[in-house]
Amino acid sequence: MKTHTVSHFAKWQRWRAGRPWLGSCLAAVLAWAATVFSGQGQGSGELLTVALTFSAFTVLVSLGQMLVISVGPGNADLSIPSSIALSGAVAMLVMDGSNAMIVPGILAAVLVGALVGVFNFSLIRVLSIPPIIATLAGSLIVMSVAIAIGRGLKIKPPPLFSDFMAMRLFGIPLLAVVVLAVSIAIALMLERTVLGRSIEAVGQNDRAAGLAGMRVELTRFWAYVICAALAGLAGALISGFSGGNSLDQGQEYILLTIAVVVIGGTVVSGGAPCVPGIWSAAMFMFLLVAMLNAAGAGPGLRMLLTGLIIIGVIVAASSPGKR
Repeated sequence: MKTHTVSHFAKWQRWRAGRPWLGSCLAAVLAWAATVFSGQGQGSGELLTVALTFSAFTVLVSLGQMLVISVGPGNADLSIPSSIALSGAVAMLVMDGSNAMIVPGILAAVLVGALVGVFNFSLIRVLSIPPIIATLAGSLIVMSVAIAIGRGLKIKPPPLFSDFMAMRLFGIPLLAVVVLAVSIAIALMLERTVLGRSIEAVGQNDRAAGLAGMRVELTRFWAYVICAALAGLAGALISGFSGGNSLDQGQEYILLTIAVVVIGGTVVSGGAPCVPGIWSAAMFMFLLVAMLNAAGAGPGLRMLLTGLIIIGVIVAASSPGKR
């Protein structure tokens, strides 16, 4: 009987190990249920809609952070808030309130983000600066440019762009559908392209990947560029959603993206990105704050409980072999 129980437990551990997103998904469901319960069952559908809307922005930038973290230990992009601020300002300048300039404005924002990624990787590669220090220093430079361009900017997003950000498809925010499409594209890239397989291989063992003929530094270069480009896209979308650009509109993402990536099941040491976990973790982070607000927790207590719950979710979602 004991052997039979151990066998079932081992199967459960193997099953859970293949689904690193399970812990964050369960946590998100529990947070939603607790919030609905504290509100006596009212507004459950609207809560999910709002969660999907705001989580979509988090997912978009966290997907890029996931790629950067996946290329090996010590890699992280701390310039995301600055990229969002600069790209949002550029998008509004290019659009200038005109519906005809929406696409050029979005493309300009993505391009600016990609250039920030090139700049970040240049600091890392050419000057041999550790990634965290390089992206943090780079963010100060990028933010200086954003301040020069965006301070006092009062350009409203085009009416069609604002309407798009508020649209729903069968009750689901259209923004969430767009970000889901981006998520699927990233997942397919990781699974079916040379770059995707290289990201995993480099993250697992960069020396072995190099010996196998993979271009290690080029792989890392593309991870940083894609990350910054997604931040640029997020900057344009956030500006459209909030009625214009703001220099602090990306500030919350500096550590939130790292928390979402880790809670979502991506291995911090690299080599094992988890796209589904990004969605469940982003939803969990939003619903966790909503739950604590609904419970009437003050700012100090809310921050304490948020930290403790995040630690608990990470521990619960980790397989014994990764602790």
